[in-house]
Amino acid sequence: MSLACTLNGPLNLSVEQLALQEPGPGQVRLRLGAGGICGSDLHYYQHGRAGIFAIRAPFVPGHEASGVVDAVGEGVTKVQTGQKVAVNPAHPCGVCPACRAGRSNLCEKMVFLGSAAIFPHIPGFFREHFVMQEAQLTAIDEDVSLGEIACAEPLSVGLHAVRRAGAILGATVLVTGAGTIGCMSVIAARLAGAGRVIACDPSERARAMALTVGADEALPDASAWKGRVDVALEAAGHPAALASCLAAVRRGGRVVQVGTLPPEIPFPANDIMSRELDYVGAFRADIEFDWAVQAIRSRRADVRPLISAQLPISQSKAAFDLALDRGRSTKVQLVPG
Repeated sequence: MSLACTLNGPLNLSVEQLALQEPGPGQVRLRLGAGGICGSDLHYYQHGRAGIFAIRAPFVPGHEASGVVDAVGEGVTKVQTGQKVAVNPAHPCGVCPACRAGRSNLCEKMVFLGSAAIFPHIPGFFREHFVMQEAQLTAIDEDVSLGEIACAEPLSVGLHAVRRAGAILGATVLVTGAGTIGCMSVIAARLAGAGRVIACDPSERARAMALTVGADEALPDASAWKGRVDVALEAAGHPAALASCLAAVRRGGRVVQVGTLPPEIPFPANDIMSRELDYVGAFRADIEFDWAVQAIRSRRADVRPLISAQLPISQSKAAFDLALDRGRSTKVQLVPG
């Protein structure tokens, strides 16, 4: 049997025993290394939905994970029993127009673990054991922790957001929100050669974390940078943060929305038109997952400061409650009991 964290609806979380699955041909059974609680997991926990995706039946959340190979199915050659692996939660179809255009994150038939995007929901990683396709795994031989490896997925989101920003070599970049995705965006902007990175967050703890991972400045608000930044990344998921981004970018600048905003908000369309701003979305990641794995395994991206706590699956509710407390945590991870 295998312990799992199940979400049944808003603020309704249970811990259950699930039967151990056997891997089929081309499949690998993993023992969870670490599974990070993401902002979307917290939305599901608090509200029963994350953006446009609503829980319609109990399911196991979690899409940020590392694992240790527990058993392999017939024909598996990439990984061996006992090996650490990074786990990509995305399984695109590979044949739809988006996939053929090199934008597999927009796949029309995407199977994304731990998401309520499709029904029946696909169980995620908050369980002690799970079975994956070999193609979704990357073997890790370097001396990096399972907690670090589990940060590949959120780092990939930051990398994708920066990629959507275009060439930012030497640019001044504002990141609103210094939670996990905001800090990953700071790291990504640094990797892409940004000349100056400013983080903005009302939380003193979050601002300190942004400085730790490479921000040049961390401010409670972005008013001092009005009309002066080249690119603004909205990673807070808050209307006020988006307003800050739109005000901070120079004429002809670009705003990238990474955070999940409320379904209806005031939008300064005429300001965007008259200042000729680019406004683009950034959803999940594509090839950036592989980039994130490489950056973490080489420690070109040091994600260790972001990991606040690791709690066993048996204490899932305590872990979720801690993750909700931004005054005490950045990234909380679940680990086997």
